[in-house]
Amino acid sequence: MGRLIKNHWARLIILAAATYQIAGAVSGFFWPKILWDFLTKTLDPAVKPIPILQTINLLFGLILIAWEWPLAFIAGSGIHRSLEARLAFLPLTALSAALLYQGANAAIYQVIGLAVYFWAYSEGEIICAKPWTLPQRGGRPGRV
Repeated sequence: MGRLIKNHWARLIILAAATYQIAGAVSGFFWPKILWDFLTKTLDPAVKPIPILQTINLLFGLILIAWEWPLAFIAGSGIHRSLEARLAFLPLTALSAALLYQGANAAIYQVIGLAVYFWAYSEGEIICAKPWTLPQRGGRPGRV
């Protein structure tokens, strides 16, 4: 049995979270609501009358899908292979999703994916240049 490749697992979690974030943003255009509106009404201008937060969540969801799947021009680039960039960007997307009522599930999944990415980073995992591949082991000298 092989080892768990945590960055692949985190990538799948983030893809699911990005899908939820896009769906939440689209439904937020029709039913605008801040998750924390029972505490304060000061954030209501972020969702209505101009859908600022919904647009931000839609863009973040599309960026995450393009980054995690990845698109052809992103695959193999330094930003695609960087766990540090993901660890810096995911808290921003989780925060924007947590502010929108329809994005609460996406925020939870993104925090879980962030924790798994951090686990992979702390164990020294790398993301290969070719998407969804495994890192090649260095063979011992004299072995065929």
